[in-house]
Amino acid sequence: QVQLVESGGGLVQAGGSLRLSCVASGSNFWMYAMGWYRQDPGKQRELVADINSGVGANYADSVKGRFTISRDNIKKTVYLQMNNLKPEDTAVYYCNAKRCGMNYWGEGILVTVSS
Repeated sequence: QVQLVESGGGLVQAGGSLRLSCVASGSNFWMYAMGWYRQDPGKQRELVADINSGVGANYADSVKGRFTISRDNIKKTVYLQMNNLKPEDTAVYYCNAKRCGMNYWGEGILVTVSS
């Protein structure tokens, strides 16, 4: 069982930056693929970025060049550095952990970007 707790969200002006953190409980964190997803009300949850147990990362086209995902396996933490934020980045952001068919979610954290 893995529990995920997000932090670092809030209100920021367009062009600003935020860093989201997600701390995981449980063991073998390094074996999990970790990701950040986001969801607007009335829309489907979408992948923002993910990173596998190594250092390979994938990004949604809408955030490439602005967001960076990273992980610290000793601290059991995954980060999402968000730069040059845009109003369309406003959403609830969810941390995700996957391994061998198991899929865990955090409760989500709100990011609001004002224009």
